[in-house]
Amino acid sequence: MTMPTTTMPAPTAPATPVPEASPSAVPRRRLIAVAALVAAAGIAAGVWWLAEGRFYASTDDAYVGGNIVQVTSLVPGTVVSIAADDTQHVLQGRPLIGLDPADSEVALQQAAAQLAATVRQVHTLYVNNGTLQADIAQRQANVENARDDLRRRMSVDGTGAVSNEDVDHARSTLKAAQSALRAAQERLVSNQALTSHATVAEHPDVMKAAASYRAAYLAFARSTLPAPVAGFVARRKVQLGQRVAPGEPLMGVVPLDQVWVDANFKENQMAEMRVGQPVKLTADFYGSRVQYDGKVAGFSAGTGAAFSVLPAQNATGNWIKVVQRLPVRITLEPAQLAAHPLRLGLSMQVSVDIHEHGGATLHTLPAVTPLSTDVYAAVGRDADASIARIIAANQQ
Repeated sequence: MTMPTTTMPAPTAPATPVPEASPSAVPRRRLIAVAALVAAAGIAAGVWWLAEGRFYASTDDAYVGGNIVQVTSLVPGTVVSIAADDTQHVLQGRPLIGLDPADSEVALQQAAAQLAATVRQVHTLYVNNGTLQADIAQRQANVENARDDLRRRMSVDGTGAVSNEDVDHARSTLKAAQSALRAAQERLVSNQALTSHATVAEHPDVMKAAASYRAAYLAFARSTLPAPVAGFVARRKVQLGQRVAPGEPLMGVVPLDQVWVDANFKENQMAEMRVGQPVKLTADFYGSRVQYDGKVAGFSAGTGAAFSVLPAQNATGNWIKVVQRLPVRITLEPAQLAAHPLRLGLSMQVSVDIHEHGGATLHTLPAVTPLSTDVYAAVGRDADASIARIIAANQQ
């Protein structure tokens, strides 16, 4: 009997154990990777700074500035009307505030009457020149007649045709006529001294009365306060019924088409900055989607600390060095400003391209065009036109 054979399984070799990473190897590799990334970023930043970054000066310490044109009264008065309020847009020359014109209107009427009376008196002087000349001609004729009469009597004197009394009378008549002629000539000279080298309008008396009328006209016209410029009303302080004095601020008008940016750069950013260099700006108000193009317009004469209300006392023992900032004035493109208006005080991001150095520095800045308004000049022209009408009307 054959016994069944049993096959025994062959023994398997034991598995080779996989070595585990040491606990400190993974963080080390991560640190190396991070260090490599930081080094690469630093190298890239250094290359960018050498190629481009060093040619740009940037700051976020920049704010929109502009003019706040004050509306002030030139004459005292009581406010009877207010035609605009805060946030409203007004055009140049539009009436904003009205003062009670009653007193100034009375003064204007009195000045007009005085000017008319003076013109008539002076005009009479000019008319008298002709009258006095006619009187002189008559006196000259009287002298000639008296001289002829005396000559005729003298020619028959001693013949008994005329008496000595008649001759003496004729001689007296001639002397009287000559005296009257000289008096008339003196009156003409005296009158011509008052009227020579000047027209009626240029006569000193008329000019004096015209000046008084002009002052009264200006005082009357200034009872209405116009907008000096076009812009938005801000900081209205005036109220109805208020008694205002000359020079008292009543409201402001802000022309938002004339704003600029004052950027405060660190002093170590200013060495290569020049007037005329291009500037890129963004406003926090609009975000990075709106970019403005500008130009460097000028530099402040001192740091913000130097012009502060309480300047730093650097000579004291507790002095700490702080990097100072210098304000730089930047103008904006009008078309971009019209498309995206800015308001005073808004924050700006500023980057100045300092590649070019051909612009002006602090000591070679160009002259600035002064600001001006002609709304008050119109009142003076109206006053002159009114004076001319009064003078013309009273010479007829």
